[in-house]
Amino acid sequence: MSQLTVYPQNRPDQPELHTDDFATIQEQLDAEGIRLQRWSAKRELPADAHSDSIIAAYRTEIDRLINEYGYQAFDIVSMNPDHPQKNELRQKFLAEHRHSEDEVRFFVRGSGLFVLHLNDKVYALLCEKDDLISVPAETRHWFDMGPNPLFTAIRLFNNPQGWVAQFTGDDIAERFPGLEN
Repeated sequence: MSQLTVYPQNRPDQPELHTDDFATIQEQLDAEGIRLQRWSAKRELPADAHSDSIIAAYRTEIDRLINEYGYQAFDIVSMNPDHPQKNELRQKFLAEHRHSEDEVRFFVRGSGLFVLHLNDKVYALLCEKDDLISVPAETRHWFDMGPNPLFTAIRLFNNPQGWVAQFTGDDIAERFPGLEN
């Protein structure tokens, strides 16, 4: 179940809001320009499914997003607890960064924690299977897949080069709770 926790940026120990009510989560995020939708990831695929199989299974959804929003590229990111580079990848995504384009993810398996640094607040959003999130360009954020990652997400890009991060150098991510899985 998706969850949202909102903190003051200088008080990681005192959340102002914690909810798993999807309507409340959407309302909070809509007010900040973050799009969150509940889609349906009905196709069950094995944990070791190849990217081509995942793309084929979700081609209709991918095409819908490309046609609706003009995305130029897409790929699959999939992590399991036994991935040999899980620690390095986790550290890379944990550093606060932004993109020159929207960051769009459709979770088709598992979960991950998107943390958005918006003005003087931090929004920690646990995204799970069926969640489609679109983080607007230039939004400071980080992603935590936890120490035992288990997720598959379809990533869509306006930039044909794919995922290109601009790291902020801020250590704020180190001060906030991460995903424990």
